[in-house]
Amino acid sequence: MNLFTPTQYVENYINAGKSKAEMPLLKMFLLAVLAGFLIAVGGAVVNTATHTITNVGLARMVSGLLFPFGLAMVVLTGAELFTGNTLMVMSLLERKISLRGLLRNWGVAYLGNVTGAVLTAALCAFGGQLKYSSGQLAVFAMKQAAGKCAMPIVNAVILGILCNLLVSTGVLLASSAKDVAGRILGAYVPVAVFVICGFEHCVANLFYVPVGLFAKTVPAYAALAAEAGVDLSALTWGNFLLRELLPVTAGNLLGGVGLGSLFWFCHREQNS
Repeated sequence: MNLFTPTQYVENYINAGKSKAEMPLLKMFLLAVLAGFLIAVGGAVVNTATHTITNVGLARMVSGLLFPFGLAMVVLTGAELFTGNTLMVMSLLERKISLRGLLRNWGVAYLGNVTGAVLTAALCAFGGQLKYSSGQLAVFAMKQAAGKCAMPIVNAVILGILCNLLVSTGVLLASSAKDVAGRILGAYVPVAVFVICGFEHCVANLFYVPVGLFAKTVPAYAALAAEAGVDLSALTWGNFLLRELLPVTAGNLLGGVGLGSLFWFCHREQNS
């Protein structure tokens, strides 16, 4: 069979989690920066492809078609993505790693993801990538970012949980395949579902919101937003960090840890 069983891929991930926990810090950080960049590029291509689509359903479908390639690239390059690494709880439950090793990986991975995604957002905002459609891409990015910053905190947590239930499923399904096509498809489908549904992913939002925040500081883009009547009052770093990023991260953590614990309990080798 060209496929691992759930018991086999859970066992494989448990062993991979041990390697992740023991990885040298610099290597871990650089691979996390790469993951932040790859997810941010997924966000950039979605914004570019959908910024002129007025039909919401069509825009979500196009987003779901394009964004998952970011996670596929993360899986195939061995990059360190915080949301996927929440599955390392399986290695902890199996006593293959310590709590210290788990938190070390999560902390470094998150910091690297922040670096890669925010740097990509800055390069897009200040490097001219947002000039599409005479600057309307920048207006779209700012409007989307403002909407995320105005989201109720409870909603952000719940949508974060739902998101990482699917992202973590994608990581596990990608590891169930033995060939490249199977790994891409395994990652693709669950992520497409979360994007189409509009669930919240903290690393993706480290692109989506900062790119709007950076665009807001460009006078030409800010003038276009004002001309279009876009309310940017909620688009602040404070709202982003406290009302959006923190609750979404908490939700992603809960979703990933919950799914990892479920798979460990149901599919670890001792229960096969």
